[in-house]
Amino acid sequence: MCIYICSAAKYHMMEERSNLMNMMKLSVKVLIQSALSLGRTLDSDFPPLQQFFVVMEHCLKHGLKAKKSFIGQNKSFFGPLEMVEKLCPEASDLATSVRNLPELKTPIGRGRAWLYLAVMQKKLADYLKVLLDHKNLLSEFYEPDALMMEEEGAVIIGLLVGLNVIDANLCLKGEDLDTQVAVIDFSLYLKDTQNSDNSKEDGGITAVLDQKHYVEELNRHLSCTVGDLQTKIECLEKTNSKLQEELAAATDRIRALQEEQQELKQENELIRERSEKHVEVTKQDTKVELETYKQSRQGLDEMYSDVWKQLKEEKRIRTELEKELELQIGMKTEMEIAMKLLEKDTHEKQDTLVALRQQLEEVKAINLQMFNKSQNAEGSLQHKSEAISSFEGKTDQMMSSVKQMEGRLQHAEKARQVAEEKNVKLKQELGGKIVTLKQQLIQLDNKCLTLERELKSEKEQRQILQHQLHQEKDTTALLKTELQQVEGLKKELRKLQEEKQQLEKVCEEQEQALQEMGLHLSQSKLKMEDIKEVNKALKGHTWLKDDEATHCKQCEKEFSISRRKHHCRNCGDIFCNTCSSNELALPSYPKPVRVCDTCHTLLLQRCSSSS
Repeated sequence: MCIYICSAAKYHMMEERSNLMNMMKLSVKVLIQSALSLGRTLDSDFPPLQQFFVVMEHCLKHGLKAKKSFIGQNKSFFGPLEMVEKLCPEASDLATSVRNLPELKTPIGRGRAWLYLAVMQKKLADYLKVLLDHKNLLSEFYEPDALMMEEEGAVIIGLLVGLNVIDANLCLKGEDLDTQVAVIDFSLYLKDTQNSDNSKEDGGITAVLDQKHYVEELNRHLSCTVGDLQTKIECLEKTNSKLQEELAAATDRIRALQEEQQELKQENELIRERSEKHVEVTKQDTKVELETYKQSRQGLDEMYSDVWKQLKEEKRIRTELEKELELQIGMKTEMEIAMKLLEKDTHEKQDTLVALRQQLEEVKAINLQMFNKSQNAEGSLQHKSEAISSFEGKTDQMMSSVKQMEGRLQHAEKARQVAEEKNVKLKQELGGKIVTLKQQLIQLDNKCLTLERELKSEKEQRQILQHQLHQEKDTTALLKTELQQVEGLKKELRKLQEEKQQLEKVCEEQEQALQEMGLHLSQSKLKMEDIKEVNKALKGHTWLKDDEATHCKQCEKEFSISRRKHHCRNCGDIFCNTCSSNELALPSYPKPVRVCDTCHTLLLQRCSSSS
């Protein structure tokens, strides 16, 4: 069902195209005939001209895509006509003048004004031909089956070429152009039966006039193409001279760049050799210094470990000596306490001796008193003899006790002397030990000082080695930067080589362009000769009308809806698609156009003979 609908839509579009083509042919034919019969400039009120614009508007609207907007869908043929300004710079004045018209408010009015101005300038066929040459841009505005996208568009442009004979002076009123209703009036194209005989007689005259105008228009196109070719040749000669100058400048620059490249290569090699030598020397020096540093570091580590062990042993010995000193000091304090106690005992014994001596003196005084009393009291002696004997016993006891006390004193003095001797000996021994310990401590301090000095010297050497290492690292960094600079120079050399290759490519391309220019010049000369031959040949050829041909001229098959008519752009006859499937670039057409088989073979033979 969908395929049937698509095929029906395509068939409907084909019918519309064929109807519009027939209407365009009729309108152009009637317009040319009426304009030639009048023999004056046409106004905007001329009915055939108005109908031509209506038919042209319908042709441009056929298959036009609708653009969606906020108001709704809008179809305007002014959009594709605006593209002519970008493709053809000559149409910029026309487009700006259309935009500057203040009375025009709708795009349809602007499109109609554009058509009026193009007809007045006699360039409507040229502008539409530029549009058809860029069908990829037209596809944005038209459907694929639209009239402007098919071959009928090229036929319409061929018909519009004949309008260049007409002179028109049209009035551009904004209200009329915006509000005009585009309806085709078929009454102009319906003829009476009485005038049929006169029309047959006038048909030959009109055909001759059409051929004359067609040939004149072709001659005008050919003269324009010749002028364009001459201007192109002049431009090509100027560009050729400029290219030769640029080539000479490029060759000079290439030579200078080659010399600079050689100098840079030599400098690069010298820098590379120097850097390699410097790097090798520095590597060797760094290796030797690293080995010496490793060896010295190993020796220093061993010395440091030995010194650390000696320090630990000396610290241990020092702690033991300090402990012994503490013990000796404790012993000394105990001896001093014992001496103090002995001195206290001696002082107490001396006090007891003094007390005993006082008692003795008192006893002696008592004895003297008693002796005096005995003398005084001899009489009482007898009585008291017993008392005296008792007293004498007591005194003997006291004397014995005194003697014992003196013996004890002597023993205490001897013990004191022995203790003093022992104290002196202990003092001497302790003094000797303290002296030896002080000497050992002094020796240990000296060793510590020497070890600290050695450590300081080793630290200084280590700092010096570290400083040397930093310097070596700096030198290596400098060498790395130099190597990076060398790599940068290498990159610059590569860039210069690439630029040289690009310049060589540019030179080759310019040489190829020069060769192509020479070929184009020779081809343009050949085309000029072909144009002259075509001009000669066109005097004998006539453009056959569609109504006059019902069968193909070559295969003589009848034309139908499936077998369509095609004009040969060289001889002007009508052929079917199979007999005119070849395309060749003719002098009157810049692009390849349809040519019949016989003209194709003749033109190929002519090209081969000319080449």
